[in-house]
Amino acid sequence: MSRLFLLMASALLVLGVRAELDARPGAEAIGIFEGHGDVGTVLHAGSVDYDAGKQSYTIAGSGENMWFAADAFQFVWKKVSRDVSLVADVNFLGQGKNPHRKAVLMVRQTLDGDSAYADVALHGEGLTSLQYRDEKGATTHEIQANLSAPRRLQLEKRGDYVYMLLGKSSDPVQVAGGSIRVPIHGTYYVGIGVCSHEKDIVEEAVFSNVTLQAPAAISSQPALYSSLETIAIDSTDRRVVYVAPGRFEAPNWSRDGASLLFNRNGHIEKIAVTGGTPETIDTGIANRCNNDHGISPDGHLLAVSDQSQEEHRSLVYVLPIGGGTPKRLTQNSPSYWHGWSPDGQTLAFVGERNGNFDIYTVPVTGGEEKRLTTAPGLDDGPDYSPDGKYIYFNSERTGKMQIWRMHADGSEQEQVTSDEYNNWFPHISPDGKWMVFLSYDASVKGHPEDKDVMLRLMSLQDRKISVLAKLFGGQGTINVPSWSPDSKRLAFVSYQWLAH
Repeated sequence: MSRLFLLMASALLVLGVRAELDARPGAEAIGIFEGHGDVGTVLHAGSVDYDAGKQSYTIAGSGENMWFAADAFQFVWKKVSRDVSLVADVNFLGQGKNPHRKAVLMVRQTLDGDSAYADVALHGEGLTSLQYRDEKGATTHEIQANLSAPRRLQLEKRGDYVYMLLGKSSDPVQVAGGSIRVPIHGTYYVGIGVCSHEKDIVEEAVFSNVTLQAPAAISSQPALYSSLETIAIDSTDRRVVYVAPGRFEAPNWSRDGASLLFNRNGHIEKIAVTGGTPETIDTGIANRCNNDHGISPDGHLLAVSDQSQEEHRSLVYVLPIGGGTPKRLTQNSPSYWHGWSPDGQTLAFVGERNGNFDIYTVPVTGGEEKRLTTAPGLDDGPDYSPDGKYIYFNSERTGKMQIWRMHADGSEQEQVTSDEYNNWFPHISPDGKWMVFLSYDASVKGHPEDKDVMLRLMSLQDRKISVLAKLFGGQGTINVPSWSPDSKRLAFVSYQWLAH
């Protein structure tokens, strides 16, 4: 028997097995997809009508919801084992009963109702979100886009990250911000679906111009996007405020709760919490501001750390919150602002003196700096508790970066966290109940940009820690205080490197 015959026989056997798998119930070819069915428990069976001439899919779906720990919807799918990019124009049919009916582009580990998944979900009312369940049986969360009622949706899965891109009408899709890390591995399902959000009725949506392919290759010069987001600490749901190409960093939340500040290209910019177009604050000669800046307790002054003067080493200045002439506070450099005492009279900052980074304070009126820490290694990120009793900071004095605190005069320094992560930039909520901080993997040294990180939340009552968000970020994500005045939300920046 020839080798060629054996190879042909083997190939036919493989094709036969594949054909047998594709012929299993529920796996009939439907355009570019290979099967469909209801996921979870529904009272009314869903369906799909594929129009080959128009290359469109009309999906009818029932189901009470796609949320919490289980989903119920009609899903049209294909099994894959590689990264994917799924794009479609999406339109609901009819007025709909529930404004939260959903038409989705999805990747899903299994067809179980409680499977790990991520989707780009268009709601009947126009809200569009990147929704996800990061492990089987977990609670669903979402990142709300700042674009309502897009016509064209795109979901990209690259490794453990899923991205949302959106477009109006026939416009090319744009990065919508807010990527999420969801570990969906091996063979999984990708497809489109509809949930009526009403268990007793069926809703329909049309998916047209659907393409499913590998994501565009990221070249040696990928495009960086920054997303300014807020997150609710009770639900951990996120909302994109602003997304733009390039790098911006370190949001502060205004004392009236209406706006956010961040730094970009050496300047401080202001944007409404609801989104819109940022405006640049006039900081005078301080035109090389870095990501260490913040607002005074009364909301009248802005502290900036700027590198435009004296050999381009960072100095701390204060100026009116609306802009104006900066007043220099630190005589020695480099100095990086991080905290403001609740009475508004003292600023805490990090200074490098004789090769060692320590925590210092200086009066807001100017004067001599006061050194508070003397331990070998790096001390960084000082922020006051709202009662003014403590300064929280991060220190590597034990060999790993952990959160510490001390009395405002530098006495009684004590360790707050002790775990396997490197923890940075503690910020205490205005009500004094919570501490948020940034966590890197133990293998990461310093606080670099472009790393897998977590925002973690500690209850200061019992010191229990929970994860608020897993994201791609690091330097620039949450360097400075960014709590909302009501202690219910936080602002931060996440990052995405994508193909041009």
